[in-house]
Amino acid sequence: MSAIPFDNSYARLPERFFARVDPTPVPAPRLIALNRGLAETLGIDPDWLAGPEGVAALAGNAVPPGAEPIATAYAGHQFGHLVPQLGDGRAILLGEVVDRDGTRRDVQLKGAGPTPFSRRGDGRAALGPVLREYIVSEAMAALGIPTTRALAAVATGASVVRERLLPGAILTRIARSHIRVGTFQYFAIRRDTEGVKQLADHVIARHYPAAAESGQPYRALLAAVIDRQAALVAQWLCVGFIHGVMNTDNMAVAGETIDYGPCAFLDAYDPATVFSAIDEAGRYAYGNQPAIAQWNLARLAEALLPLLAPETEAAIAVAQDLLADFVPRFEAAYHGGLRRKLGLATAREDDVALAGGLLEIMRANRADFTLTFRRLGAAAADPAADRGVRNLFIDPTAYDAWAGRWRERLAAEPRPAGELRAAMDAANPAVIPRNHRIEAVIAAAVERDDFGPFAELTTVLAKPFEDQAAFAAYADAPEESERVHRTFCGT
Repeated sequence: MSAIPFDNSYARLPERFFARVDPTPVPAPRLIALNRGLAETLGIDPDWLAGPEGVAALAGNAVPPGAEPIATAYAGHQFGHLVPQLGDGRAILLGEVVDRDGTRRDVQLKGAGPTPFSRRGDGRAALGPVLREYIVSEAMAALGIPTTRALAAVATGASVVRERLLPGAILTRIARSHIRVGTFQYFAIRRDTEGVKQLADHVIARHYPAAAESGQPYRALLAAVIDRQAALVAQWLCVGFIHGVMNTDNMAVAGETIDYGPCAFLDAYDPATVFSAIDEAGRYAYGNQPAIAQWNLARLAEALLPLLAPETEAAIAVAQDLLADFVPRFEAAYHGGLRRKLGLATAREDDVALAGGLLEIMRANRADFTLTFRRLGAAAADPAADRGVRNLFIDPTAYDAWAGRWRERLAAEPRPAGELRAAMDAANPAVIPRNHRIEAVIAAAVERDDFGPFAELTTVLAKPFEDQAAFAAYADAPEESERVHRTFCGT
């Protein structure tokens, strides 16, 4: 029996869906981190993964039995501009496993060497971006947000050339699949309708089996993807997450957050916030993410048009009707999330204005997003705790005026103070992957080969809704001198 129980469905699709390519060996692989709990969920022995054979597999120095390494083909709109061929330029899909819950998952090496899609790139990853993705993807999972997962990080013992020489690393990424909106675009651009259909059938069987039971499976597929993306982006906004590069090749049709490049979390609330150094026009700003998600889904709908109806005009009408559902679905999910963050168990018409009023005074006063909502839990249970929230505002009286309306609303559905605070604390994390903390972890690892800060940060972020007295400083907002203003992709 294989140490990794592979069962590879994507590699059984036609050869034009991918290129078969083995990882390129590295000189001195060293295990940095292993997600033992995830390994066990996948049915993989973590002790084997931590041993010589496992590390060789994680580093790309050995292809484990049952693996069928491939680089998948896809296209994509990057910052609104169509690129007909992208593909896995530095990622190699080893294969798939069916985990203990019966869910099929990809096992992919990111940074495993060049592929036919590398476009003159080296196919490698630097240590910093690998650590960033490991930290943020696992933090998102702990926050309850659908995401790819990090199984392991391995140092390669070789340098990569970016703005300077940097230590190289490989991330083993786990996903429900790596099929993207751009994967459908790849075949649609080539007028390969049969390829679009085969891909759609694969996605339905793998991710949306209920769609197969409907009379219109491809319409049901598009509707299901729209629904998941609306819910996903609403969850992003409720924790202050900014993806940074919402290109169509970075949107997974399974509904998971994927491709953590120049991602970041809000400190001070402002919907115009942009961190990504490559997003000079602010296309993917925090507040733009819902509209961009809908735009990306329109590109998916375009690719699926031949499957939605026999005639083009009828297919366009179907697509437009389905896409129109995005806004109400997103708003329902987002407003529901805001209600939970404010301690509201029922829905009333004025709740949206109440939440919007808070966000507006937070923006005007540069109040910290995470701390404001977290401290509201204490204030809901005891008005004496208002001081902790007021201190986050440049003009504390702005909070006072809003808090009066909030308390009137809370009084309409009374709950015991302890129950109310527990509900709010379960919706408002105490700790998030603060940008300055991530940068400090990366600096320690890259400059000093010190992974202690990385281990500690991942430990803290594994329990985001708990007040961890031993790690209380991790909840703090950055000092002005610590603020991170730009994040980078790492390619």
